[in-house]
Amino acid sequence: MFYKDDRLALFIDGSNLHAAAKSLGFDIDYKLLRQEFERRGKLTRAYYYTALLESEEYSPIRPLIDWLTYNGFAIVTKPAREYTDSMGRRRIKGNMDVELTVDALQLAPHLDHAVVFSGDGDLRPMIEALQRQGVRVSVVSTLRSQPPMIADELRRQADNFIELDALRDIIGRPPREPREPEADALAEP
Repeated sequence: MFYKDDRLALFIDGSNLHAAAKSLGFDIDYKLLRQEFERRGKLTRAYYYTALLESEEYSPIRPLIDWLTYNGFAIVTKPAREYTDSMGRRRIKGNMDVELTVDALQLAPHLDHAVVFSGDGDLRPMIEALQRQGVRVSVVSTLRSQPPMIADELRRQADNFIELDALRDIIGRPPREPREPEADALAEP
């Protein structure tokens, strides 16, 4: 599905990829991830999307964001919203679907292949729009978690589904222990 002369871009939904890898019991090594897709084609862009809590003095994701910035990733962030759910638990909300979609559609005329790291079914119309512009789309997520992290409609729309667990030996590393339980809510390293 990958051709060496393909103009390729990565669109990484940070929290979605983090949750999928965590459910499979490993962390993503972003240096290895970038190298793997540089081998698969001509990597034009690697985008990483995440919401950040502005209320916290230190964010556990900040070191990752800094590293990605200095290592060739285009970082797209927006403020996350913090709320308390009906059970009294602290929750974080920061959906990046619109930002990811806008970037993918703007870059489409310069791409042969888009790789979307997300299982979010809300991205199905974006994939369909990319395909109408002649861009092949691969989706990276997992069916092997309970429940599966990829929406069925997203997997069906994509030209190619890549099982994240199959990439474990290529882009994975053993998970780190979280510093504090609440930090895990937004942590994506």
